[in-house]
Amino acid sequence: MTQTENPTDTTEPAMPAIPIAARFRGYLPVVVDIETAGFNPKKNALLEIAAVIVEYDAQQNLIITERHHAHVTPFAHAELDESALKFNGIDPYHPFRMAISERAALDKIFKPVRKAMKRNQCTRAILTGHNPAFDISFLNAAIARTQIKRSPFHPFSTFDTATLGGLVYQQTVLAKIAEQAGFGWDSDSAHSALYDAEKTAEIFCAIINRWRALEQLAKTNNP
Repeated sequence: MTQTENPTDTTEPAMPAIPIAARFRGYLPVVVDIETAGFNPKKNALLEIAAVIVEYDAQQNLIITERHHAHVTPFAHAELDESALKFNGIDPYHPFRMAISERAALDKIFKPVRKAMKRNQCTRAILTGHNPAFDISFLNAAIARTQIKRSPFHPFSTFDTATLGGLVYQQTVLAKIAEQAGFGWDSDSAHSALYDAEKTAEIFCAIINRWRALEQLAKTNNP
């Protein structure tokens, strides 16, 4: 399934008053979190993927505008690490997961990302995540397996909230950054791709908006 702010609302977001393209050199930040059945992107299954799209509001503050999420069926002959499944609490073959194939999941995630890129005049999406090397490795492996020719995401460039969190909040653990930033943290919801992606997006937006406020203050004090 795909989730937005209201899962029953299929209305597309309006054209932003201020396209985001100029802020990130033509890139659209898309916060991605992936839950898996292990650490090897070529052998272990991708089980869950979430993407949160961020855009400018009318005051040029970065906000969450869309949330998308899919449970994924393990690809053929995928290896399932029991310790990883115990950690994230996922039963890959539970009937209530309503899981779909990797190709279907990526198509559902990529479609709104491409639309957001277009309305923000961006040329590529850039995966934004917490320690995103893990997520982009699994995303790239799934793209290769499903033979998707044109991914909207840059193949290796990322934005990392672990690094940004260390700079701004003196913390690198997602839960600790969220608490330090005032967003709170629900341990029972953690390690759900959608929950982790939402928290990561909140942190990313807060840091970018804080930096902009500091820039504006500096200009005011030094005209």
